[in-house]
Amino acid sequence: MMKSGNLKMLCLAVIALLYANTTFAQDSEIKNYDQGFRLGFGINGGIPTDNDYDWALGGDVRLQYDLTKRTSLTLTTGFTNLFNGEDAKDLGFIPAKAGFKAFVWEDQFYVLGEIGAGFAVTNGYNDTTFLWAPGIGYANKYIDLSVRYEDYHDFRTNQVALRVAYGFDL
Repeated sequence: MMKSGNLKMLCLAVIALLYANTTFAQDSEIKNYDQGFRLGFGINGGIPTDNDYDWALGGDVRLQYDLTKRTSLTLTTGFTNLFNGEDAKDLGFIPAKAGFKAFVWEDQFYVLGEIGAGFAVTNGYNDTTFLWAPGIGYANKYIDLSVRYEDYHDFRTNQVALRVAYGFDL
C-alpha cells in the first residue's frame, strides 16, 4: 500500500511531466522562427543588502542568442562599482556571466538566471568571486527593463539592482 506522501510526489511528478510535454509540444508548433543574436547595452543601479557598501552603479553589454521565440542563452559583461561613503575603498569589478532567459508571459515578461565570476580591478583589490544572479524583467523589440538579485560570494556582499537597456537584432 502506498503512503500518502509518496502518492502526492507521484501526482506532482505526473503533473510536471504533462506540463513539460505540453510546453515542448507548443514550442514545436512554432515554425520558421529565425534563431539569431541580439545585442544590448544597459545601465545598472543597485542597493547592496548589507552595510559594507552604500550603492552600486555599472554598465553592461549582453549578447543574447535566441533558441526559440521564448528561450535564449545570454553572455553578459561590463563594469560595476560598489561605492562606500566611509573611509573604506570602493570596489570596482568586471562581471562575466552566462545565463538562460525564458519568456513566461505574453512574450514580453521573462525570468533570467545567470552565473559567472566577478574580477576585482580597482583600488588594489585583486580578488575574483563566484556570482549568481536571478532576475525578472520586461522586454520588447528595443527596451529591456529588469530587476535582479546579485550575490558576490567572495566579496561578501550582494545587491538588488535595476537594469535599463537598449537592445537590437544583429
